[in-house]
Amino acid sequence: MKQTLRTCIYFGCVVGLTMLPLSAQESAYGFFTAAAGAGFSTPVYRTGSNLDTGWNFRGQAGVNLFDGHLGLLGEFAFDDMGVNSGVLNSLGYPGGVARVYAFNFEPTIRFYTHGRATAYLMGGPGVYTRTLEFTAPTVAVVTGFSPFFGIYNYGVPAQQVLASYTTTRLGVNGGLGFDFRMGSGKNKFFAEARYTQMYTNTGHPMAWVPVSFGFRW
Repeated sequence: MKQTLRTCIYFGCVVGLTMLPLSAQESAYGFFTAAAGAGFSTPVYRTGSNLDTGWNFRGQAGVNLFDGHLGLLGEFAFDDMGVNSGVLNSLGYPGGVARVYAFNFEPTIRFYTHGRATAYLMGGPGVYTRTLEFTAPTVAVVTGFSPFFGIYNYGVPAQQVLASYTTTRLGVNGGLGFDFRMGSGKNKFFAEARYTQMYTNTGHPMAWVPVSFGFRW
C-alpha cells in the first residue's frame, strides 16, 4: 500500500512539473482584437459560369473570450469580381464587374491559443449589398496646368457606366483559417478561406470562395 502511494505521489509530481510550463504560457489573444487582410475571390457553382476570379478585402474588430478560444467579431468585407467574356458577349456590353459589400457577425472558435500556430473556424450571417455594373471604355477630359503652357485640357482613359443594378440581401459564410504568431507579442499573420453565399431574388444564390491573408492584433 505504501509503495503504491509513493508511486502515485511520484507520478503526480512528474505530471505536475510537466504541465507547469504549459500552464504558465500566456494566451496569444488579448481581450480586444482587430484584423485586416486581402486576397483573391473565386466564384463557384453557377456564379462561376458568370463571373471571373477577382480580389477581396477584410477588416474585423471585436473581443475574445475564454482565453481566446471564442472570438465575437464584426466584419466588413468587400469582393470585386469581373463579369466573364461569355456573359458580356451575350448581353452586348464591353465590360462588367460585380462588387459586393458585406457586414457580417463572425463568431470564431480557436482550438489552441498558446502556441505559435492556431487553427480556427469562423462563420456567421451578414447583410450583403451587390452592385452589378456594365461599362464601356471612354475618354475623360481633365484639366492640367503647366508653368509654360498654362491651364489646358487633356484626355485620359476611363470607363463609362452603361447600366448599374444594386440589391441588398442576407447572406452567410463559413470557413477555416490559421493564425501564426509573430514574435513574443500578440501580433499574428493569418491565412483563411471561406465559402460565402448571398441570397438573391432570382432563386439562385451568388456563391464564391474568398481566400485572404493579413495581420491580426
